[in-house]
Order: sequence, then structure tokens, then C-alpha cells
Amino acid sequence: MTEIEFLYDFGGPNSWFVHRAIPAIEAQGQVRFRYVPVLLGGIFKATGNQPPLMSYGHVAPKMAYDRLEMERFSARHGITGFQFNPHFPVNTLLAMRGAVAADRLGCGPAYREAMYTALWQDGLKLDDPAVWAGVISAAGLDAAALGALVEDPEVKGELVASTERAVARGAFGVPTFFLGDEMWFGKDRLRDVVEAATG
Repeated sequence: MTEIEFLYDFGGPNSWFVHRAIPAIEAQGQVRFRYVPVLLGGIFKATGNQPPLMSYGHVAPKMAYDRLEMERFSARHGITGFQFNPHFPVNTLLAMRGAVAADRLGCGPAYREAMYTALWQDGLKLDDPAVWAGVISAAGLDAAALGALVEDPEVKGELVASTERAVARGAFGVPTFFLGDEMWFGKDRLRDVVEAATG
């Protein structure tokens, strides 16, 4: 199967949509996605980019069109359950360090599912360490082990390095996809990168 890199940060709602669409795509047996954790805030700082709500939140027709695209994407992929987080924007530094830690502990998929559900379906405030730990425990994961590992300098450094590599390759936000050295950006390009990988 062809591997597609999926650069993600839990704080990007469009990454949630991609995460929800991936299982059905992988089930077709032609591609697999490798989740690459990055820190969206770090990417924004390095590139001078801004979240959409800051850059064009005042443009009502653009915001309405973005909502329409979410509805179209959801319909195409049979996705339900999205809820805009009332605490947005949520600082995802802890959650993303946790993603690196979870990959090291071998529980990356379960951790990612728990974080995405908590943030974009349950509307939880994941930058609160107690809430974060509670979500982990509720998912049946080891909150103590993950809590200890997120403080490990190597884990912190790995997230920084991953973010810096993403910027060096041309990333300016999430979701970003790489097929080899070729980049696609945005959930609306998911179909394009899959076609390129299977064509």
C-alpha cells in the first residue's frame, strides 16, 4: 500500500474531519496514512499564517462557504457528530506532546481518537491538564505514564523537530498531506492526494 503522511494538530477542526474520513479510505486497501504530529501554533509563528477565524472571520460569505464545505465533506464521507468547541481556540501543546508520547507507548491510535472526540465532539477544554488526564483515563489509557512522558525533554524535542521539518517542507497549516515530497493542503484536497497515490 502507498503511504500518505498526514500532518495534524488536534486544534485544527478540519483535521478532525480528515481523521473521521481516513478509516473508510484505508479500508479500500490501497493507501495507508501515517499520522505526523505537529504544533499548529509553531507553524503559524514560523510562517506568519493565522487561523481562519482571525484572517477572514469578519467576511461573512467566506465563513458561510466554509460551513457549506464542512457539510459537503461530511455528506461525502458519511461523517456525523461534529461540534464546534466552545473553548476554541484551545492550546494544544499538552495534547500534541501527548500524541508523541502515545506513539512511543504504542497507543497512538487510541490516544488520537480520544483527543479528537473530546475536542470536536464533546467540546472539552483539553488545555486543562485535569481534563486531559480524565479523557485519557476514560479511554482506558495510562494517564500516569502519558503524563510523565509528556515532560520528557526528548518528547518535547521530537514535537519541535517535527514541526520544524513540516515548515521546511512548505507546510503552513493543517491538515497537510505529503506523498513523497509533493504536498497537498486542506481537507478538500484529501480526495486529490488519494487519487494521486492510487492513480
